[in-house]
Amino acid sequence: MQKLKFTKTNIEAIPFAEKRQDFYGDTLLTGFGLRVGTNQKSYYVDGRVNGTKRRITVGRADYIPVDIARGKALALLAEMADGVDPVEEAKAVASRKVTLAKAFATFFEIRPNLSAHTVEGYGRTARRYLKDWGNKPLCELTRSMVMERHKKISKQYGDVTGNNAMRHLRSVYNCISATQDDFPPNPVDILSKTRSWHRETRRRTLIAAHALPDWWKAVQAEPSLSRDFLIITLFTGMRRGEVMKLRWENIDFVLASLHISKTKNGDPLDLPLSAFLMSVFASRKVQTGASPWVFPGPGETGHLVETKRFLTRVCAASAIKFTIHDLRRTFITIAESLDIPHYALKRLLNHRADGDVTGGYIVINVERLRGPVEQVAAKILELVGHGEK
Repeated sequence: MQKLKFTKTNIEAIPFAEKRQDFYGDTLLTGFGLRVGTNQKSYYVDGRVNGTKRRITVGRADYIPVDIARGKALALLAEMADGVDPVEEAKAVASRKVTLAKAFATFFEIRPNLSAHTVEGYGRTARRYLKDWGNKPLCELTRSMVMERHKKISKQYGDVTGNNAMRHLRSVYNCISATQDDFPPNPVDILSKTRSWHRETRRRTLIAAHALPDWWKAVQAEPSLSRDFLIITLFTGMRRGEVMKLRWENIDFVLASLHISKTKNGDPLDLPLSAFLMSVFASRKVQTGASPWVFPGPGETGHLVETKRFLTRVCAASAIKFTIHDLRRTFITIAESLDIPHYALKRLLNHRADGDVTGGYIVINVERLRGPVEQVAAKILELVGHGEK
């Protein structure tokens, strides 16, 4: 490595490297150097921190006057002599800049193919349950903070919500820490180590067969939008969000079928529609006019987003307490009672056959499901007493 007194004139006179890089040392300050590439010159310092060699870039020679660069170099060398590692300090500063709010935003950028349902769930966690942590550096979250927040959310909103919020935080933390050097261990892991996750029991509620006539009567008394929403949900077994976001482009009136390109699990949904359900859709099409939505709404989304009010009305009128997801369980329970093949049941609910080798070879198209769909529709109409005088 050549040495010379670093001055503006001397540095400008140094030719760019023909290939790779050339290095020069300053005669006035040991450890202060100049790296010359094929089209750029940069100052740097070479020093040791507790025996470990460090090379730190000071800045570009065409941007920083040599005297200022030498002053910065001297300060860095002094810090290293005192045991301060500029590299680790820079990493710590970078880590502290990643706030929880920024971490969630970055998570969505890194994983652009997440379903709308997943994005909505993670976003709700950040906005509602972890909002006060938004400006807090992610790396400063501690295990005790996680334990306390998990308890607080669970007490206020329920055990499942508490678990889900921490699962979301764990995923975001893992994603961000993979892009950072020496990030602290994930604090959410404490919930596993202390066995603090709440036991979750799958809901098994549905509308019993003997209660369906009363439920149907209450539904028929509803305005057309809420009435049709509940009927379509029951007759298709679709998820609440999928029904709310139905567009007319999803409905094929010629083939009597429904197609959604991407659902909660990322897979498309293709369903045949029973003759009864086609009559419901035809009536809705007239009522919605030019709206692209099957269930238009007044909000920013343009579609229905709130079902709580009419759900409460139907529960009160029928004396039957139920949730929208109970209609999905009711649908599949009725379908199973008709001895519809297992793989057809999974396709009707748009469930994957993961881990099932045989299921991976079976291709069930829309027409293969038309018979089962008509069977289920006929059974539901029978149970509710539709058409009886």
